[in-house]
Amino acid sequence: MSAHTTFKIGGPAEAFVRPGDAEAAASILAAARAEGLPVFVLGGGANILVGDKGIRGIVLDSSSLNSIRPEGEDGLVAGAGLSIDELCLEALARGLGGLEDFFGMPGSVGGAVFMNARCYEREISQVLAWAGSVDAEGRRARREVAIDRGGWSYKRSPYQAGGQAAGELVLEAGFHLRNLSDEEVAATAAAMRARRADREAKGHYRLPSAGSVFKNDRALGAPTGRLLDSIGLRGRRIGDAMVSPWHANIFVNAGKSTAADMRKLIELAQAEAQEKLGSRLEPEVMMVGEF
Repeated sequence: MSAHTTFKIGGPAEAFVRPGDAEAAASILAAARAEGLPVFVLGGGANILVGDKGIRGIVLDSSSLNSIRPEGEDGLVAGAGLSIDELCLEALARGLGGLEDFFGMPGSVGGAVFMNARCYEREISQVLAWAGSVDAEGRRARREVAIDRGGWSYKRSPYQAGGQAAGELVLEAGFHLRNLSDEEVAATAAAMRARRADREAKGHYRLPSAGSVFKNDRALGAPTGRLLDSIGLRGRRIGDAMVSPWHANIFVNAGKSTAADMRKLIELAQAEAQEKLGSRLEPEVMMVGEF
């Protein structure tokens, strides 16, 4: 799995399957349920730390579900496996705005919907019109975001544990965007370049990472990176797992980090934040598989 995650960390998948279309994905999910096999759905490989012993059951790689098509005059429908960057670029090419703040974010459409991705104070659910999914029995569902906002909050979606659609596989998503004038297209392109440049300046691409490790909690009074920096976490390392020297909420694989060492570093940061600041940090990165 190290070849399929942005951390470049992770042991073997017991079975790695890449369905060619949504129907095949639904069939695999239903067959796995019938056989009692666990299924982990892999998007762009961001925001996950896969254990050194790998993942039991089936890893369903959604990368081939990468279609994109227009919907109405100001909408796009994207497959779950399409990268966020490809979605943003297609929107710009069609003269549609609303996605520019997400440009440069690693990961896929399905992952962004599952996590309710948030960038520069914008959430993906703010431009999401609906999401199409399939449950473990192969039944399709279409959820209109505008109708049911209750399941969407800060980095939470109905597809996460405890949500109304927990366990469903997101197959595609429809986005409601806005038509741009020629002048606005140029300004949107400039905004996208600025967002990528800002991510580069913050070191998001220097070494393998999963982006921000912990969620920001407004109740703590400051961004998590600033809090961790204030207690001397920047540059701390266990083996090749390291808190980046340029941003204390970005943990990086500085060479050949193991999942065990990265997990220990994450737990160390949590423990020190609790001890020194009285702050409980909630991980954004999901622990997957066996450690």
